[in-house]
Amino acid sequence: MIQLLFMVIAVEASMVGVLLFKTPLRKLVIMGLDRLKRGRGPLMVKSVGGTVLVVLLSSLYSMVKIQNREIEDAASLSPTDQVLMANHLLEATLLGAVLFLALMIDRLHHYIRELRVRRKTMEAVKKQARGTEDEELKTMEEETANLRAELKRLESELKRLKSELQSKTKEVDVSEASVVALRKQSEGFLLEYDRLLEENQNLRNQLQSLDRSLSLSSSKKNI
Repeated sequence: MIQLLFMVIAVEASMVGVLLFKTPLRKLVIMGLDRLKRGRGPLMVKSVGGTVLVVLLSSLYSMVKIQNREIEDAASLSPTDQVLMANHLLEATLLGAVLFLALMIDRLHHYIRELRVRRKTMEAVKKQARGTEDEELKTMEEETANLRAELKRLESELKRLKSELQSKTKEVDVSEASVVALRKQSEGFLLEYDRLLEENQNLRNQLQSLDRSLSLSSSKKNI
């Protein structure tokens, strides 16, 4: 039995070493453990583990019994008891090592699967985040294109308004020049009107004086 336990410990230690390092063998071991944990596998493992635990407890009980016998007899162990004590101690140690390595293999397998699931989840989250970022980037690019088109339209509208403003300014300048010319022309007309009015007044005065002179001359002739 001891040789069998050594073989089991060697196999379990090899499995632990394989699980600790990322090699092609680890995939095979993980696949084997996955199949072992399906169907009736867990029940069989629990049965074997329970049997090993019972044998371990039996060895420990035998050791305690031999120790109590020594205390009761108040004498040293006989060679037979010493051999039995060493045999039970070795069996208990090997059985404990078997259970410990089996538990370690189970935990390593569980953590490796959990790590794979988390990696897949992280990859899915990254892909989703990338998709969201791509959509946001496309949306931002579309908004940027729309804003650029709106900016171009505003610039063209601004140029049109600027040209209209320049044309209106020119028209206003022409109108102001026309107003100034008309004002000067009207001032010239007013001056001409005043001059003509003054000449008219002078002519009237001359006519009146002629009329008076004629009336005076006619009155003298009549006398």
